[in-house]
Amino acid sequence: MDAPPRLPNVPSGPPSDPPSDPPSLAPVVPLLRLEGAVLFAAAVAAFAWTGAPWWWFVGLLLAPDLSAAGYLRGPRLGARVYNAAHTTAAPAATAVAGLLFDLPALLAVASIWAAHVGMDRALGYGLKLPASFQATHLGPIGRARRRRQDG
Repeated sequence: MDAPPRLPNVPSGPPSDPPSDPPSLAPVVPLLRLEGAVLFAAAVAAFAWTGAPWWWFVGLLLAPDLSAAGYLRGPRLGARVYNAAHTTAAPAATAVAGLLFDLPALLAVASIWAAHVGMDRALGYGLKLPASFQATHLGPIGRARRRRQDG
């Protein structure tokens, strides 16, 4: 049986020279930050709809940042724990549970959580990369950003 023909210009094995730098996300970062601002606004509106007291919002808005304690065990685990608390999946699942079980308090918590995620993205704080706390999917933050701008 004959081997299937090779397609032209398609390598048949692993690349011999991997790319030296990953493609830059710089062109899409403003769009991701805008998306975060929209998420924040929608989550604030959702919270208002729940009728929960606003002191909950103020008191819990920064609660997801407690996940940064994972960095006490190192950057790899820290990034995993932090990212688990800073994706939209977790507050969305919490909101679904609040709807399914008719728990308005859970909807309020989910909207606060989503507002936090949106606020972080709008301000340029992205999901963490395992290299360091300052390395995010939206680019470097803090001292790493200043070094990059100065360098």
